[in-house]
Amino acid sequence: MVVLVVAAYISWRANWMDLHALCGDALLALLLFRLGWGVVGSDTARFGRFLASPRAAFSHLAHLFRREPDTQCGHNPAGGWVVVLLLVLLLAQTISGIVMNNDVADEGPLTQIMPVWLANLVTDMHVYLWDALLVAVGLHLAAIFTYAVVKGHNLLRPMITGVKPLPADQPAPRMARAALAFLVLGASVVAAALFASLI
Repeated sequence: MVVLVVAAYISWRANWMDLHALCGDALLALLLFRLGWGVVGSDTARFGRFLASPRAAFSHLAHLFRREPDTQCGHNPAGGWVVVLLLVLLLAQTISGIVMNNDVADEGPLTQIMPVWLANLVTDMHVYLWDALLVAVGLHLAAIFTYAVVKGHNLLRPMITGVKPLPADQPAPRMARAALAFLVLGASVVAAALFASLI
């Protein structure tokens, strides 16, 4: 997703709109996969496992500057909400981009019945969502840096590798089968392609 977001930005700035649209379509497929994986995937990916109450998230943030061992398997209570925020922003950004692209190109069957005010609103939303996304990404990077420097927690390595050392008394999370991941990914690609062709 990170690579596609960067590619979407570069292609937009360079006015390579065909590549920009491809990046948006691919991002939508990955986002749909992540949403599906958040329901049926591995323990650390499931929303039901890492989404804590807002009270628990604020309680966790109250100890942000306390140095302590990292015993959290998966997202911490505050990080879980950041994941949701990023997913919502990215999903709204990709959908608004697909609608906007199809409105300009007059490609989709629903484009002809879209009122002008709604097309204009979607176009404006696509710009403002990008700004909101940049702020959210900045906060996310700041949190990773703060956890590394203040608490001594390396959050980046587990995000990239999917591997994290756990205390001996903590059981490893249940991992879903690779075949299920491919099935969810395939369904997500089909759904994204259908959405892009129907709008």
